[in-house]
Amino acid sequence: MKLHNYFRSSAAYRVRIALALKGLAYEYVPVHLPRGEQRLPGYTALNPQGLVPALITEGVTITQSLAIIEYLDERHPAPPLLPATAQARARVRAIALAIACDIHPLNNLRVLQYLTKVLAVGDDAKNAWYRHWVQIGLAALETQLCADPATGQFCHGDAPSLADVCLVPQIANARRYDVPLDAYPTLLRIDAHCRAQPAFATAAPDRQPDAA
Repeated sequence: MKLHNYFRSSAAYRVRIALALKGLAYEYVPVHLPRGEQRLPGYTALNPQGLVPALITEGVTITQSLAIIEYLDERHPAPPLLPATAQARARVRAIALAIACDIHPLNNLRVLQYLTKVLAVGDDAKNAWYRHWVQIGLAALETQLCADPATGQFCHGDAPSLADVCLVPQIANARRYDVPLDAYPTLLRIDAHCRAQPAFATAAPDRQPDAA
């Protein structure tokens, strides 16, 4: 397997966590996003969206982090990243999608670059944009998880799932932009517990070969 990714990409971070949880070896192929390597013809031929991650395995290229993770979960089912029941799987997917589809796209690098380079938004306003949307999303997740008995040591029960694989990179991203996080004690507790696990630690941005 080859994983095209960038050490700071939240989406790529999710896939690295999943691979580490499942104990799967892969070749790390860095794609430097700030330098625009994702827009070079060689990479867009692989992934026309010009995004990371992209996983090459079994003769095919799979894009989009959640699609990659569910593929890995189906091909390598132990340990599972989705619970056994339909109701529990829906809960885990809802948490993961709240992060991957509602929070993350609004603070993606290409969105922030469009704000500054095309719309001429200043850094302070760009950072205010980032914090606004992240805090709205994290506040909703905090309310959801703190009140639900299904929440355990992890987002769902006492085993890591797709929800945790999405949460940890988003919290790391928020810390990079100095988002105040004290209002989200449940999320911080889960994040700390996850990051204490070897698989999450191995996948951390500062542990990657292209970390600057």
